Amino acid sequence: MKMKKAETGKTRKTSVNRKTGETKVSLSLNLDGKGDYQVKTGMPFFDHMLSLMCRHGLMDMKLNATGDLDVDYHHTVEDVGIVAGKALKEALGGMKGIRRYGYASVPMDEALAQVSLDISGRPYLVYRVSYPKRQRIKDFEADLVEDFLQAFVSHAGITMHVDVPYGRNLHHMVEAVFKAVGQALMSAVAVDPRAKKEPPSTKGKI
Repeated sequence: MKMKKAETGKTRKTSVNRKTGETKVSLSLNLDGKGDYQVKTGMPFFDHMLSLMCRHGLMDMKLNATGDLDVDYHHTVEDVGIVAGKALKEALGGMKGIRRYGYASVPMDEALAQVSLDISGRPYLVYRVSYPKRQRIKDFEADLVEDFLQAFVSHAGITMHVDVPYGRNLHHMVEAVFKAVGQALMSAVAVDPRAKKEPPSTKGKI
């Protein structure tokens, strides 16, 4: 795993590369972006979801991932989560002045997704989503969404609660989740001008 040190100044950005016997992932991230993205994972639906997360989170991301998709999608999805989590943590640096907490409730037609998160340094995922009978969107298994988020929070150091209280269309449910994650992240990583230039914790450290 190779990382470029997060740049100081007005922008918070970094690049992370990961290569294993199963996958190769390179990702560049700018937290203070405009929602621009270039995403290529070999899985069109996953590309679409990650693009939505970036656009609605106003994060710029360039992602290229290759893997043993002929074996299974899981390896690549999980490794993208690992790299994205590491990139977020690296780009945040000392986390000085960030709001830390984020929440979003996003409707997608008949479906609703709610995401609450805390950039706490304590990785934890609560994923309360009951899928309809249909478990796949084309060849993308719905369970992979939880696998991605688990890898992401574990390496970003985030506590995240995801709840989809209702929905009928699987595509709508998953899309609402990724949009809500983006919106919640945008709130949590934002720098509050009223805050002291310290990590947002009475401990003085996250």
